Amino acid sequence: MSPEFLPQLFPEPLMQRLAAALDFDPEFIARDFSDPAAKAALNEAEVVISSWGVPMLTDEALAGAPKLKAVLHAAGTVKWMIGKAGWERGLVVSSSSGANALPVAEYTLASILLAGKGIFQLREDFRKERTFTLGYIHPEVGNFGRTIGIVSASKIGRRVLELLRPFDFTVLLHDPYVDEAEAAALGAELVGIDELVARADVVSVHAPDLPETEHLINAERLALMRNGTVVVNTSRGRLVDTDALTDELLNGRLSAVIDVTHPEPLPAHSPLYDLPNVFLTPHVAGSHGNELSRMGLFMVEEAERYVAGEPLLHRVDPETLGRQA
Repeated sequence: MSPEFLPQLFPEPLMQRLAAALDFDPEFIARDFSDPAAKAALNEAEVVISSWGVPMLTDEALAGAPKLKAVLHAAGTVKWMIGKAGWERGLVVSSSSGANALPVAEYTLASILLAGKGIFQLREDFRKERTFTLGYIHPEVGNFGRTIGIVSASKIGRRVLELLRPFDFTVLLHDPYVDEAEAAALGAELVGIDELVARADVVSVHAPDLPETEHLINAERLALMRNGTVVVNTSRGRLVDTDALTDELLNGRLSAVIDVTHPEPLPAHSPLYDLPNVFLTPHVAGSHGNELSRMGLFMVEEAERYVAGEPLLHRVDPETLGRQA
């Protein structure tokens, strides 16, 4: 991993637990498997602990790691990191993507609730007028009975569905890999994507960034949304047609909470920075600050399960990896 992440992912209490489970040098961090020291370490390693900045485990690297059995990745996706030879070899691979899903889902829930209270226009009105009529009831706001559309029952999407349960929402779900019974068990009604965007007061995007999901929310689907619909994107910017969304936001028909964009970051001249109906944040929904230690914790717990001979809780399934983020 990149060295700066080590103390953030594994603060001292977690490092002590990791040292109790595995025999490793806490001062040694490999960034290039062709480096002599890294090659020597990999030659003896049974477990690799990795995170952002890890080099790819190429066929050549794996050939120099005859004892390697497990990779515990204290970050999200492992798609680019594990080559075909690693999966064919039967490496046990675990990821902290589930830990990273938690703050994204929390950000999403907060966005949905605040959007339902009409914060965009009310904030602007209050900022402009610097006063308000005490006791005036705003008829257009409120979260009771809102319809929330969740695009994809990914790890994040499923956590959002779980967090939505205590609220008085009607929840719609679109996911081509989920059937009606599973959707119902998740607390949602399974619908097609076009029906979802047409019915929902808030459309929240949680699908993986794949060739087939590029511009999943395109100009045609944005046009299906009712006036006042709020688009929340915490997935990847490519899933939403930026130009088409910008047009709808410029004319004021829709609002948006946007944590990810395409391109990223947006060019400085983008109107999305200044529109009153846009809440734009710099890719912060995922793990930051003290949330990184939760990602480390997930892998410390996996290391403890591994040495105890127990099944890993966050093991990556290579059979479904192609449709994951």
